[in-house]
Amino acid sequence: MTGSVEIVVKDPWLRVGCVLGEGPLYDSSTSTLHFVDISEKRVYHVDTRNLEVTFEQYKEPVTCLALHHGDNRLACVAARGFALLKDDSMLEYINEPLSAEEQSHSRFNDGGCDSKGRFFAGTLYSPKHDIPGRLYKYDPSDKTCCVVDPGPFTDSNGLGWSPDEKIFYFTDSFKNIIYKYDYDDGRLANRRIFVDAMALGLPENSFCDGLCVDSEGYIWSARWGGSQIVRFTKDGNVDLVVKFPTALNVTACCFGGPTDDLLFVTTAHCAANGGNGSLQEKYPDSGHVFCVDLKGKYKGGSRYPFKE
Repeated sequence: MTGSVEIVVKDPWLRVGCVLGEGPLYDSSTSTLHFVDISEKRVYHVDTRNLEVTFEQYKEPVTCLALHHGDNRLACVAARGFALLKDDSMLEYINEPLSAEEQSHSRFNDGGCDSKGRFFAGTLYSPKHDIPGRLYKYDPSDKTCCVVDPGPFTDSNGLGWSPDEKIFYFTDSFKNIIYKYDYDDGRLANRRIFVDAMALGLPENSFCDGLCVDSEGYIWSARWGGSQIVRFTKDGNVDLVVKFPTALNVTACCFGGPTDDLLFVTTAHCAANGGNGSLQEKYPDSGHVFCVDLKGKYKGGSRYPFKE
């Protein structure tokens, strides 16, 4: 990582105290940042102009969000599959591809939409029940859902597309790998390793988590257990590191703000997912939301809504 730029962010932007904060999503039409607390089954909304915070409480985990084409609703991936968020804090499932056994021992995790509104999302590995993580695609044009890569993966995580939509990125967290595929109008091919985090010398006991892609096609990857986000070049080299010394588990990030040069960052409590809660004293801002002002040097790439 020699020669990479370093930014240090010392203070959180929003002290919300999530257990497992994830899935930030910025809506430029309303200046609202949305994100989830998977463990607490909450979806948060922040008016970024005045920091007014609201949330809805659900009966099951909502794991990632997408804007909904044509209105102010939100689409999502929840534990059992693809869904819409309703006004009464209820989920309206569109498709539930997991079997009853898989629903008992696994769940969906991170996801995102391509330019035609197709929703891609992955699931979590259950070693005890031999259920692998898989990558799914829900296509609203014909209302079909299929496995586009059976893996097997561990924790399916951050995904995104290059600006020209010819490359698809997908994270396998416990393997500490970000893959890339050739992408052609909903079809994936030629999976290969884009980033092998350990081979690059990133901190031990830290893992690739959520990601976003900027306007240059560079990848910003959160590091669970690593107190940082790493920006990778299109060749998979480390270009920049954003450090959060008071937060251990950095989970995901997205661009937003009036000129799309703010990086919103979610984090998780040190005890999340069976972690060591005693570390919270050392990393007291774990679970809060951060905002990195990149001052026009870096800007977000295209983010697409779900098209029902």
